[in-house]
Amino acid sequence: MKNFIKKNLRIINNNNNEEVRFAIGVLNNKINKILKNTNPKENEFKVFSQGGEDGIIQYIIENIKIKNKIFVEFGVENYRESNTKFLLMKDNWSGLIMDGSRSKINEIKSSDNYWKYNLQAKRAFITRENINSLLKESGIWGDIGLLSIDIDGVDYWVWDSINVISPRIVIIEYASIFGNNTKVVVPYKHNFNREVEHYSNCYFGASLNALVKLGEKKGYSLICCSSMGNNAFFVRNDVLGNLKKRTAKQAYIKAQYRESRDKNKKLTFLTIDRSIKLMKNKKVYDLSEKKEIFIKSLNIKYE
Repeated sequence: MKNFIKKNLRIINNNNNEEVRFAIGVLNNKINKILKNTNPKENEFKVFSQGGEDGIIQYIIENIKIKNKIFVEFGVENYRESNTKFLLMKDNWSGLIMDGSRSKINEIKSSDNYWKYNLQAKRAFITRENINSLLKESGIWGDIGLLSIDIDGVDYWVWDSINVISPRIVIIEYASIFGNNTKVVVPYKHNFNREVEHYSNCYFGASLNALVKLGEKKGYSLICCSSMGNNAFFVRNDVLGNLKKRTAKQAYIKAQYRESRDKNKKLTFLTIDRSIKLMKNKKVYDLSEKKEIFIKSLNIKYE
């Protein structure tokens, strides 16, 4: 019966009315508490996130201690879809959001949410050279609750560079197209634009295993990936508690979305294991070999 209710709540939650979606999200969260699922991914539900990230975040914050209820999220566009908006509205967190579009930031600042909550919106094109300065300028430093990175490009290099904040939770997009076994990342460019780098629009980001390796270096453990196969969730080791650490192979979800394009920018609807062949002559940086290699030389595994 409870699962039946949750299924129908997901249908209702497609409503575009923000207040309705928020109310259904609160109800979903209460049902998850009753069900007591211990696998973070089984707690998924969508309110404002792209997929089920809202539910996973709620599960994590209820199972670890959060000293400072502050978030940072960049790559938010107009903030209608984000990983932190439900935290802002339901749990009264404060935070900083950033995006490279002036019009989208202006749209956020003109919304009711901007005066109703303690929210900063900053226009910035994020690079590894400027990220720490942007955070300090905004008064964000030290131990915070959550960091969400989704800039469709050099996400790995930006996370690697961050040193002025120590978030307890990190959500970062991984490139499902690189499989569960490789440790590769696109080479760093301060002006990286996935639409420019390769016509397929699929050349960006880092493999899940590369992010796991980076997480280990920075003191984080992977606990799950979203069922869409695009976001990885890390928790700082000192607050991990009873949450289960997972390997890239254990947590990896193969994305089923088909976003590859042809040279005329039209969708081709290729699966990711077919899309990767379009980029065979592009290079990635292999963390194991510590050098750039051609994608065609990778032995990518998806299962």
